[in-house]
Amino acid sequence: MSEKKDAYVEKLKAKIEELNAEIDKLSAKAKEVKSEKEAEYNEEIESLREKRNNLENKLIEIREASESTWENLKLGAESSWESLKEKIESMKSRFGNK
Repeated sequence: MSEKKDAYVEKLKAKIEELNAEIDKLSAKAKEVKSEKEAEYNEEIESLREKRNNLENKLIEIREASESTWENLKLGAESSWESLKEKIESMKSRFGNK
């Protein structure tokens, strides 16, 4: 892998680790809410986990991609990351209000 690609893979791995920590925090907070909302929050958290898994799959694709194609895959990974980040921020603000 090129140094640029290696650096991006490491950066994306760090972002995924950050996501894992945020999802764990949200899971812990979901356990503190009233039971009628807990199922809703757990469903949303499961959706986050699925999207995180998709991002991990994109990381694997990038790692295995040729030098000429990985940049295109990077765009999809960045889009997935931004979407997840926005969803987590939204959930954090909602949990904070409960």
